[in-house]
Amino acid sequence: MIGIQAGAVSFVDEGTERVLDNLQRLASVNTLFLATFTYGRGIGGRQPRGSALPDHGKQEYDDTFHGGQFATPHRQYYRNTSILPEKAPDHGDYDVLADVLPAARKRGMKVICWFEDVIGANVPGFDAAREVTLVGRPSTFACSRNPSTRNFWLGMVEDYLRSYDVDGLMWGSERQGPLGNAIVANHGGLGAGGGVACFCQYCIAAAKQQGIDVERAKTGYLELYTWCNAMRANGARPPVDGAFVTFWRLLTKYPEIMAWERLWNEALNDTYRDMYAKAKEIAPRKGIGWHVWHNNSFSPFYRAEQDYADFGKYSDFLKVVIYNLCGGERLAQYVRSVQRTVFADFTPAQVLDFTYGVQQYRDKPLEQLAAEGLGPDYVLRETKRAVASAGSNTKIWPGIDVDIPTAATSKKTTPDDVYLAVKAAFEGGANGVLLSRKYSEMRLANLGGAGRALRELKLG
Repeated sequence: MIGIQAGAVSFVDEGTERVLDNLQRLASVNTLFLATFTYGRGIGGRQPRGSALPDHGKQEYDDTFHGGQFATPHRQYYRNTSILPEKAPDHGDYDVLADVLPAARKRGMKVICWFEDVIGANVPGFDAAREVTLVGRPSTFACSRNPSTRNFWLGMVEDYLRSYDVDGLMWGSERQGPLGNAIVANHGGLGAGGGVACFCQYCIAAAKQQGIDVERAKTGYLELYTWCNAMRANGARPPVDGAFVTFWRLLTKYPEIMAWERLWNEALNDTYRDMYAKAKEIAPRKGIGWHVWHNNSFSPFYRAEQDYADFGKYSDFLKVVIYNLCGGERLAQYVRSVQRTVFADFTPAQVLDFTYGVQQYRDKPLEQLAAEGLGPDYVLRETKRAVASAGSNTKIWPGIDVDIPTAATSKKTTPDDVYLAVKAAFEGGANGVLLSRKYSEMRLANLGGAGRALRELKLG
């Protein structure tokens, strides 16, 4: 499987045949992962302002991106949800599946719908499904346990599989539970993975059914959140017993913290299971799998909750994010974030050394990470780990970084970088690769680096 992620904007800007010509000629792409639903520019728009412009498509930034459904939503499949399946207004009536599917079929290319757990805050009906945060700003995510949310995703599964002759589905949820969000154990900073949530009526009812003391859970999370905020404040005094001991003390004092974390993850995993079951009910032979967030490479707290062996019971494939080039910048951000909360007893360099140890790979020192990125050995090791963890029934398709935007002084992609990463993925036992984040931000020479590796491997 040689795949690439692409949004509707590329086919509108450049023309469908020209895009497909480039993908097949430069990188031997045989599978298109089309961004069919998103409110995030990351997979649906052009480049964010400040990033490098590619050498194809329109030479401009996308300041007016709205998002929504880039295919045509069929309302009969969304009867049991409050969330409106809104047609993206970005390209008028353009339907990316209706346009690209016939052209791809003529070339022998497969098409997979790629949609993600990001819903616009102003979408009608979203507020009825929104997570309820304990403290802090309102959540930007819908609660996975809320029936409106679950039925929205199930409606989308049914819509794509019944309305279009696609080859499969990939869904992504770049979120973590309330524990990781309270201690800010991610590379995106406050709010990147969600808030201290969810405490809606459905989550509270599920907690009571499991015998979890709701008020103690709230009290525990409030103490943890308050303490972490104080630690992150400039000039905060470290606790007398140290940061990690204080963190662990809160977990032992309030075991309800971990119980609520598990409750949150159960809801998300149930969503995966339900989507898988619905897809197999409609189209048993078509694949469905999941995009696994990059935080999996950084946070051991998050990684512990991503059990690939368990995923294998309800996944045909996993696209594991192994973006090595932007990974240096992101790993440095993660290290500096958790060093301000639970790992404040250590220097940032010591936190990085600890992270390398528990995450089972080792790369550059902290001061070089952003500027140089992570090397191909990171791709090799993470691919090997994913293949070993998932078992033989679940395909592993590593996500390969091609021109993912980074800060001005951070690592930029070269053709050799992509060449080495693709070779490392296959050396690690991958069943394919998925060139990421999206075609519209890639430079053609860098895409050609993937093609060079595939030709050497006799795969392209």
